[in-house]
Amino acid sequence: MTDAIVEYRGISKFFAGIRALENVDFACKAGSIHAILGENGAGKSTLIKIMAGVLQPDTGEMLLEGRPIVFPTPTAANAAGIVCMFQELSLVPDLSVADNISISDPPRRFGLIDRRAQVARAQELLARVRCEDVDPNALVRELSLSRRQMVEIAKAIGRNPKVLILDEATSALTSRDVQTVYDLLAELKADGIASLFISHRMHEVDALCDTLSVFRNGQHIETFAKGEKSEREIVRLMIGRDVEAQFPAKPPSKPEDQRGEELLSVRNLKWENRLNGIDLSLRRGEIVGLGGLDGQGQKELLLALFGVLRDVEGEVIVGGRKGLPSSPAAAKSARTRIALVPEDRKTEGLMLGMPIADNLLAASFSKISRGPLIDPLLARQAVDEGVEKLNIKIGSAEDAVMTLSGGNQQKVVIAKWLMTDPDIILLNDPTRGIDVGTKQEIYRLMRELANEGKAILFYSSDYAELIGCCDRVSVLYGGRVVSEQQGDAITEESLVAASLNIGVEAA
Repeated sequence: MTDAIVEYRGISKFFAGIRALENVDFACKAGSIHAILGENGAGKSTLIKIMAGVLQPDTGEMLLEGRPIVFPTPTAANAAGIVCMFQELSLVPDLSVADNISISDPPRRFGLIDRRAQVARAQELLARVRCEDVDPNALVRELSLSRRQMVEIAKAIGRNPKVLILDEATSALTSRDVQTVYDLLAELKADGIASLFISHRMHEVDALCDTLSVFRNGQHIETFAKGEKSEREIVRLMIGRDVEAQFPAKPPSKPEDQRGEELLSVRNLKWENRLNGIDLSLRRGEIVGLGGLDGQGQKELLLALFGVLRDVEGEVIVGGRKGLPSSPAAAKSARTRIALVPEDRKTEGLMLGMPIADNLLAASFSKISRGPLIDPLLARQAVDEGVEKLNIKIGSAEDAVMTLSGGNQQKVVIAKWLMTDPDIILLNDPTRGIDVGTKQEIYRLMRELANEGKAILFYSSDYAELIGCCDRVSVLYGGRVVSEQQGDAITEESLVAASLNIGVEAA
């Protein structure tokens, strides 16, 4: 590709033996707006982090304007004209807008920062992104989220990029600011600057981008011009796989009046700007999936139901009683009987340096105590039952839980919460980062628990899991349920389409 400003040749990157990118050839032209599309885990983030100097490839080479180059740091990438705006804002809240815009290279006079020149530069860049109303001397924490995002864009433009990478840069913007970004990218394109645009919003891709590349499972699948493929064809490129026969059989779907007791009812649930009117129900004996691309409110919903979040609005009925639990302790109590298996077992689910036994018993001390003291016999029996039920492979229950494999650590987290005898089990991506065999054990356990009358609300970033495990799937987009799918209607094509908030016609 002779007119490529950035080119990858055979780039691979592995983390602990797991493929993030493998033998990727990819190129981006100067003066183009190039969309990078793919499911969660497709390799998009690794692609841009290598380009931005955050990560180094294990194999292959990157060329900038036809010359091989290596960026040991993000600073080196910035100096070469590669500027990346990640989803997480890089602004310092307690510094001024002007300080943030020039934080890496402030204008100087006699060796000192020239405050007047710094403010003037900020005013010029803010005007370029149509944010004349923002005071350069204001602290960033005083701005709305949308205005902070626009300051981030002004900061990026101020670095004079040759390649501008935007990772979900419009997700927090008002409609007016989104249009401003559209106009700005068109101006940059006319000036010969390349923009790499990562977005899950297909209407934005269609409005902005001239070239699209699809990544899947760490590989570059195809690059094509806008208009060459329909949204349906793009979705199929993103999926590209069949559901494996590794899930236990589901019970036949039942009519509404024959389904189990409703244990959870949620109506118009709202929290900050992350939950924007969630409606959802959960019945005894069923597994309900939470679909959608990462960051659409799934994790916040689970935390709200477990009593972690404050100032949550909406109507919630748990087990026939109105109101959310006031705390995790209230959620797991005998009155409410909710359990949450958190997203990150190492930081949220386990005390890594403590014994396996203590971790297993941490949520259910009241069940193994006689008065103020723990009964050693009851404790030992509970540990043995938890180890056996989950088939946890251990040496001694007194070994530190950190000595177990990732899959066995996850089993400890699940067993810990099952010891509380919950009616409602909230699962936050429970199979992330564990081996296939352990995944299959967890799938079987979920179905066994549902068959015993438990109700499971299950968020997974893997569409195959949602299809294979769930009786119903509620797909979230922008903090709302935009689609509910049941039975044979749950397909990868329909889930991806709903996750992107687009319609895909039947074949």
